[in-house]
Amino acid sequence: MNTTFDYIIVGAGTAGCLLANRLSKDPAKRVLLIEAGGKDDYPWIHIPVGYLHCIGNPRTDWLFQTEPETGLNGRALRYPRGKTLGGCSSINGMIYMRGQAHNYDQWASLTGDPAWSWQNSLNDFMAHESHYKLDSYSSPVDGGQSAKKLEDFKNFHGANGEWRVEKQRLRWDILDAFAQAAQQAGIAPTEDFNAGSNEGVGYFEVNQKKGWRWSTAKAFLRPTCMNRPNFELWTSAQVVKLQLQTQLDGSLRCSGVQVWMGGEMVNATATGEVILSAGSIGSPQILQLSGIGPAALLQRHGIAVQVDAPGVGANLQDHLQIRTVFKVTDVKTLNTQANSLWGKAMIGLEYALKRSGPMSMAPSQLGAFTRSDASQPYPNIEYHVQPLSLDAFGEPLHRFNAFTASVCNLQPSSRGTVQIQSPRFDAAPAIAPHYLSTEADRQVAADSLRLTRAIVAQPALAKYQPQEFKPGVQFQTDEELARLAGDIATTIFHPVGTTKMGAADDPLAVLDSHLRVRGGNGGLVAGLRVVDAGVMPVITSGNTNSPTLMIAEKAARWIIEDSARRREG
Repeated sequence: MNTTFDYIIVGAGTAGCLLANRLSKDPAKRVLLIEAGGKDDYPWIHIPVGYLHCIGNPRTDWLFQTEPETGLNGRALRYPRGKTLGGCSSINGMIYMRGQAHNYDQWASLTGDPAWSWQNSLNDFMAHESHYKLDSYSSPVDGGQSAKKLEDFKNFHGANGEWRVEKQRLRWDILDAFAQAAQQAGIAPTEDFNAGSNEGVGYFEVNQKKGWRWSTAKAFLRPTCMNRPNFELWTSAQVVKLQLQTQLDGSLRCSGVQVWMGGEMVNATATGEVILSAGSIGSPQILQLSGIGPAALLQRHGIAVQVDAPGVGANLQDHLQIRTVFKVTDVKTLNTQANSLWGKAMIGLEYALKRSGPMSMAPSQLGAFTRSDASQPYPNIEYHVQPLSLDAFGEPLHRFNAFTASVCNLQPSSRGTVQIQSPRFDAAPAIAPHYLSTEADRQVAADSLRLTRAIVAQPALAKYQPQEFKPGVQFQTDEELARLAGDIATTIFHPVGTTKMGAADDPLAVLDSHLRVRGGNGGLVAGLRVVDAGVMPVITSGNTNSPTLMIAEKAARWIIEDSARRREG
């Protein structure tokens, strides 16, 4: 077994697959991609509704749980993270969402690096995008309004990349009515959530291709990387720790990784860089196990401190969704469509013949971005609306017609932690998001529940006679609604920030603006970067998968440029 490579990428998830594609394009560079999970040959990965069979399944999910949360009234939550080729892009909700322009301008300000601004990140979104609206694009010649709209659209979207974006292959009367009700409540319709402002209501666009899930493994690994002789993939291989060496000047260099292959321990060497792309949970865990993290935590577990980095595992941010359920009449929902063998058979037949219908569904179909109150400078809440209802994820659908309107705070002020609980690599870390731990977050929770009720009370939904089933109209005060949110809210699976980038004077900044790991005393750990959602200093105002791809696109370019400079030097 050859164990020496130019680049070693840890984690074949959203970021790792793109990095492997870009870095192995140079045939002179040997690239190793390491994935703790198995191959993505489980059929349910590829059918959009199959997330129901992937989350909570050890074949595809790390099966993490949070610590009991005070803000959730003592509840602990299931915390799904992808454990297969494609990572979370193989089990997530498939929603293509960039966030808001000010998110990236804030990153640029916090890092002191204008490369992270919206304007300077747009090309990195477009570089890998393949948007269905541009499939037959040609330069408009008639000068008409539709031609101008398409020309404007092309300024924000890509046509020739690997990351497929398509419209959903379904519609529901109840969702159309909710969209109309949202407009009546003052939320304007939008045709594009991804042009810098996602304010508005409309159907989500999804990462699918002809009705199949389009994961990063499909987009970036197959067939491109798999056909390259300089690319190697290890699956069912878990990184135990980084190999760190002290150089003559006293600084550290990461020279490789120690990997558990299921039956033996293997050391892999990187002559160029090791890139951690193990996600917002996995990357801080590996750093801490390797001696890079809060000194007190490492010493408590008998790990020699290589770098006292208090920000490793700190700054955890996530989107907490509050699920409201409304019973309806005289309209079809998935609850009753799927409650019989005949209904299930028809759903399966439609997907088999057309790749459409409920089996092509993302977990949420309709979205809306708006403000929880008029004082908010930007849209600060997001709705995920579904033509179904259930008591909890994984539970059976209710036997009555209903829809679910889940709302989340896009910019929570609560901050949590990810910390190892053992020096063992196979022990899950303690995940403590600290949801609803600030007064501001509790107020947004109460205000967003009131706004949901205001939308549902609009005339567009009146013909379906909506009745609040969950949480219940008896809860009215701020205190009641905030406590209620703690009872019914759940994660929407967007953890970020645990290895954040930042300016040199930020004591919690784990990385510099080019995602290189800080080594203390103003220096860097040579040969080591983190490239995943953990690098975000502040969470984006929307779903986090596509921003992670943008981060990887930018990082790949920097890694290649740094390699060229070293060679020239």
